[in-house]
Amino acid sequence: MNQLDNYPEVLDVVHIQRILGIGRRQAYKLATSGSFHTVRIGSRIKISKTVFIKWLQGDNSYEHSANL
Repeated sequence: MNQLDNYPEVLDVVHIQRILGIGRRQAYKLATSGSFHTVRIGSRIKISKTVFIKWLQGDNSYEHSANL
């Protein structure tokens, strides 16, 4: 079983932090960088696991479409 299978379909920044093995500040900076689609709910940032995995695998299609 893949390590990412253990995570929910909608990730929090803390999940990104754990998956990548980075600090909290770096995880928030990444989540707010515009590299992939995120949704803000109040002060919380949510990321689709599918979108995150595509970004992790090098699919920058969101980044390119966001700059149009």
